[in-house]
Amino acid sequence: MSASASLSGVEIRPATPADVPVILQLIRALAEYERLAEHVTATEEVLRHSLFGPRPSAEALLAFAPEASGDPGRPIGFALFFENFSTFLGRPGMYLEDLFVVPEFRGRGAGRALFERLAQIALDRGFSRLDWAVLDWNEPAIRFYQSLGAMPMADWTVNRLTGDTLRALAAGARNGNGS
Repeated sequence: MSASASLSGVEIRPATPADVPVILQLIRALAEYERLAEHVTATEEVLRHSLFGPRPSAEALLAFAPEASGDPGRPIGFALFFENFSTFLGRPGMYLEDLFVVPEFRGRGAGRALFERLAQIALDRGFSRLDWAVLDWNEPAIRFYQSLGAMPMADWTVNRLTGDTLRALAAGARNGNGS
């Protein structure tokens, strides 16, 4: 099958605890692609607890190559998402943390199939929207998202606190310095 051929019959299914090693492998592949491999500290144990523990923090979908691909049943992508909330709409939404398709299967429908399933889950659960971020240098992804009808939120800047800065801010609250 040529690299531009369409993939019909991509299987998309919710991840199970047995899929954790595959999910971690795909997370590492995504990090390599995004030039952020040194930031991956997730382990199978952490993912198992976060996705399937007593209080799951997120969910994952897996995409598998169809039989016609010559590599049937191979995991070729994933989407990891969780519920968020819109104060303006007063309703929950879905935040897509990551979506990744292995390079040799890009442009053949697997990413669209994952997005279609995510959209269906969002609607089934009564979510008001589906949000995600994309690295500004990732032009192929940006074009793909625009082809789906996505609207970039140009007026918004993503902010983050992690590690020592998060702990320092929390220490202010513990010490009575926060309001």
